[in-house]
Amino acid sequence: MSGIFCVCLIVFGIYSSMSVEASSRPHILFIVADDLGWNDVSWHNSDVVMPTLDKMAKKGVILNSSYVQPQCSPSRGALMTGYYPFHIGMQHGIVNRYQPKYMPQELETLPEALKKVGYSTHMVGKWHLGFCNWNYTPTYRGFDSFYGFYSGAEDYYTHKHYGGYDFRFNTSVHYPPKMRYSTTLFGQRSRDIILEHSGDDPLFLYLSFQGVHSPLQVPKKYSNQYSHIGNKNRRIYSGMITAMDDAVSLIMRSFQQKRYTDNLLVVFTSDNGGASYMAGSNWPLRGAKSTLWEGGTRVPTFVYSNTLLKKTGIVNNGLVHVTDWFPTLVKLAGGETNPFLDGVDQWLSLSRSWPSKRTEFVYNINEVKNSAAIRYGDYKLIVGSPGRYNNWYPVKTKPACNSKEAKQGYIYEDRQMSRVNKLDRQEQKAVNGWWFTSPLKYIKKFAERAAEVASSSNTWRRLGQWYDKYRCDRFREAHIREEKSLKPPPLQLFNIKDDPEEKFNLADRKKILVKKIMRKLKYYKKTLVKAQNQAATKLAHPNRYDGIWSPGWC
Repeated sequence: MSGIFCVCLIVFGIYSSMSVEASSRPHILFIVADDLGWNDVSWHNSDVVMPTLDKMAKKGVILNSSYVQPQCSPSRGALMTGYYPFHIGMQHGIVNRYQPKYMPQELETLPEALKKVGYSTHMVGKWHLGFCNWNYTPTYRGFDSFYGFYSGAEDYYTHKHYGGYDFRFNTSVHYPPKMRYSTTLFGQRSRDIILEHSGDDPLFLYLSFQGVHSPLQVPKKYSNQYSHIGNKNRRIYSGMITAMDDAVSLIMRSFQQKRYTDNLLVVFTSDNGGASYMAGSNWPLRGAKSTLWEGGTRVPTFVYSNTLLKKTGIVNNGLVHVTDWFPTLVKLAGGETNPFLDGVDQWLSLSRSWPSKRTEFVYNINEVKNSAAIRYGDYKLIVGSPGRYNNWYPVKTKPACNSKEAKQGYIYEDRQMSRVNKLDRQEQKAVNGWWFTSPLKYIKKFAERAAEVASSSNTWRRLGQWYDKYRCDRFREAHIREEKSLKPPPLQLFNIKDDPEEKFNLADRKKILVKKIMRKLKYYKKTLVKAQNQAATKLAHPNRYDGIWSPGWC
């Protein structure tokens, strides 16, 4: 009996200390990088230069099994609401620029929940959760201030995309100094928010970087740090990561200046996997952004604090899903959440390295594409197509003749996402530019044939070596990905613990387990809310609003 009493006292003491931590209401900095892949961070890839984030990650808790949605808008909707996208109608793709699609207004958002317990809430960066009506924009969804853009991508310097300008300070159109890089602007705005903050109210700063999403743009002082990388896209992309790290460094110095760091929690994550077809890297994970593979959904994540984490300098392998941040942060702040959220409070796992409260989660259920995936213990079941990119893509380091794509890559990417269900021939036409691919394709065939005839010739051997060195590797890989032989079967089962690279499909060997997990998936499907899939409308065109992407058309 006395033993039970002691155990109760210990548990009570732990929860009492948790309540003390919650009552202090820590400042919260939540950073979301855009399209940052598994292999795009220094703690997974030593070639990446990010000293500030690297130090924070290694002095904090690296989350080795942190999952998000395959694409941007669904991840952000899950973060803001604590619900799976298929429970709020956001499971089918991003919010496109002409589409009257949005995060449901009736749902409480993370900043709204934090405001109830006294937080000042501010957002900096990319929104991408709908803007067809003012009621769907950040300052109407719980944020005291907003500095950034509403859509999914734009030029980092001109802040324009597809014929319109998109940059706001709260609800007003804002024009920063010309040719100022957005990552730098977002760092400076975050600094100003911190330094101007006063009073006893805790601060919640949601910093949603534009980087490292396309278009691939960065000041040369950053890309020059990667002069050893031959591939121009990867060189620029790597510089974008370092620029983001510089912005975080400025922000952390601002917290130190205000003496907030002893009561500060920092979360760093990405909204989806890296776009391997551009310059991102998820190696050695399979797939890319917009796929259900680990490469599209498992992202680099860490939590950092000087005082709030009881075990630091560790790697936590427990499951964490993007929906978990809502209840975790709100309860840490002393608030209450809806008991029916899909997310769970993970604070004990994050701060004390206790076992994760999760043993399962749903990657996604998309009834439009007839695809779904679920994690059940160590196993992952994929039903239907995982997406368009099904290979393992090493970091691109070879020279590539795609300098135009390096500047206008977002056009390529947008086509990939919006036309994913169309004919392969149309997709291939959008990817392969004749000027670069056709000559190399025929040269390769000629070189291979010649090598067969005269394999002993040094000339032909050198020609083949030249091709391997200078070919447009991104275009070639895009072509390879379209081969029918690489298209996966309709049902796949993987043991993610033993096979994180998803190489061995166990579906035929574990049919009983497949049936069990299928029953679980069917249960979730019964709770699905129909996907928002509204048609595009010309009412959104910026020409109707003096060249500005603006609300007011739904």
